[in-house]
Amino acid sequence: MARPADVALGLAVHYGHRLERPVVYTQGVALSGRLRLHELLPDSPDPAPDIAEIVAPYVADPEGVFGVDDGTANFAGICWADELADLTGDDSYVELLRSVADRFGPTVVEGPLDPDIRTEDFFFAATVLGRAFCVTGDASYIDLLAEFLLSADTLQPGGLWWHCKASPYYWGRGNGFAALGFAEALTYLPAGHPARPVLLERHVQHLDGLIRHQDESGMWRQVLDMPDTYLEHSATSMIGYSIARGLRLGWLDGSWRKVVERVWAGASSRIGEDGAIEHVCGGTGPQPDIQAYVNRPYSDGLDDRGGAMALWFAVEMARLEAGV
Repeated sequence: MARPADVALGLAVHYGHRLERPVVYTQGVALSGRLRLHELLPDSPDPAPDIAEIVAPYVADPEGVFGVDDGTANFAGICWADELADLTGDDSYVELLRSVADRFGPTVVEGPLDPDIRTEDFFFAATVLGRAFCVTGDASYIDLLAEFLLSADTLQPGGLWWHCKASPYYWGRGNGFAALGFAEALTYLPAGHPARPVLLERHVQHLDGLIRHQDESGMWRQVLDMPDTYLEHSATSMIGYSIARGLRLGWLDGSWRKVVERVWAGASSRIGEDGAIEHVCGGTGPQPDIQAYVNRPYSDGLDDRGGAMALWFAVEMARLEAGV
């Protein structure tokens, strides 16, 4: 089985080298992945100067980063800002992150989060608001995040999330977004926050539900409860990341170690040395019926969605192995 650090080094060659307009989470996650990899492996080439040059236009004009049609998927493209601030000591990255986090408020009802409870928003909100709270200490960010996640009411008795209320189907990446979003939220939510016990309970309920639908390969499928649909890489990486993060930070017990090793075996075997990712579902908004999810096309090859999440997963697995 491939070593996570080696896979991460290979992926970092191909992903995390651009942040185009419109800014979007896929490229932002990959930039973050390169920064995390260097933090883990300080003898590797420092990507900070290159990334600082890539993001310079956005830092110079925080209010002009997004257009009128941009939404939460775009806002989450700034998820590297706190890490770059830590590496460089430049507070302008903190101010950029603050300005983006402010777009999620002032309340759940008044902000851009979809009232239809799209699982994508779990991640988009958590990765921005959690970081903003961490670097500013402003509790309004983490309270807004907690309020939103507590308001989500589409987790089903079997432990899976609907994609949204209008699309009550168990889309693979939709559940990947949910797992990843809760993992990001729990990373930043203070131990004494009143919402933490409830959110952790829901997260574990979800992970338990996911395990019941995990393929013998370690992967998850495009539609989780339909075993004839294709094995989908981005969902698998996102779920694997959430388990590895929970193990590393201590909110999941050691019984999950064998689970995440199976996930890693499946995901890593479907990552090519050239950065190609096998079977990544294309961009998918809420679909009108289950057959639309079943028929949703996938890509094989270089893919920002799959590559970015695979890089995050590889680095998180490498951190778990290293005990840091």
